Amino acid sequence: MTLVRGLYLAHVAALVFGIVGMLVMAPNPQLWSSSPLGVQTYAFSMQYLGALHIWFGAAAMLVFGWRFVGRRKTLIFFGAATLISLSFELAGTGAGIPFGPYSYTGGLGWMVFDLVPYTIPLSWFYLGFAAYLIGTGIVARHGWRPAGALAIALGVWFLTAWDLVLDPAMAYEGLRLKFWVWHETGPYYGMPVRNFIGWMLTGFTFMTVARLLWRSNAAGAPTGFPLLVYVTNLLWAMVLCAGYGLWPPVALAAGLGILPAVLLLRPRLPALRVNPLGEGERRPSRVG
Repeated sequence: MTLVRGLYLAHVAALVFGIVGMLVMAPNPQLWSSSPLGVQTYAFSMQYLGALHIWFGAAAMLVFGWRFVGRRKTLIFFGAATLISLSFELAGTGAGIPFGPYSYTGGLGWMVFDLVPYTIPLSWFYLGFAAYLIGTGIVARHGWRPAGALAIALGVWFLTAWDLVLDPAMAYEGLRLKFWVWHETGPYYGMPVRNFIGWMLTGFTFMTVARLLWRSNAAGAPTGFPLLVYVTNLLWAMVLCAGYGLWPPVALAAGLGILPAVLLLRPRLPALRVNPLGEGERRPSRVG
């Protein structure tokens, strides 16, 4: 776990640096524009850190999966998530299907076919993998059936809850710095509802393909680290939204993402045996 922890800490450091860049440096150029070092630092953060935190997050989940889920299953999920999400993203940026018409700016690294940053499929992988493992852990903990279908459904739920706060944090039309731009307005901070339908469809597709190729669940895999990665990324987007004054997405991410994941994965308390007199495990003494 040493390598996993190191990659996670690097992931967090890049996220924090990104928050500082987006909430402090971008709206206050007077803080850095007069210093050559400040200009270089800002340019570096805007050019590389958007992609760097995704790299570290994907690497952390890949190493974790390799160690605790298994090499075969992890590579299958990685391949399904990256290839299928890239296909959906290319269709979305090229034809507006299934998310609606949008295009990426240059803040997330070089583009595949000048349409989709190469880091985007990696982000689908590491958050999708974390969400699916959380769903699998919840299903296993509570003994729900059918296990495979419910794990996928929960994984899609948690992945979509992330997007409810991620999209406003990264692409709200009122932001100074945007990482993608919508060419169709909609009711959710200028974004069309079909964007979220596209998210659910994409997540459902690659999780289902991976599960079918696995031919089994990932029951028994630790859920603590996937939960940590998931919560960290939701909190990051929540801080950005809060910094922009966008509070409803913060509440949605907490209520639909973090709280259900944490509560459903909490350790179950041992049952308390109660005697007929309602005195817990104490038994009445015998008299006579």
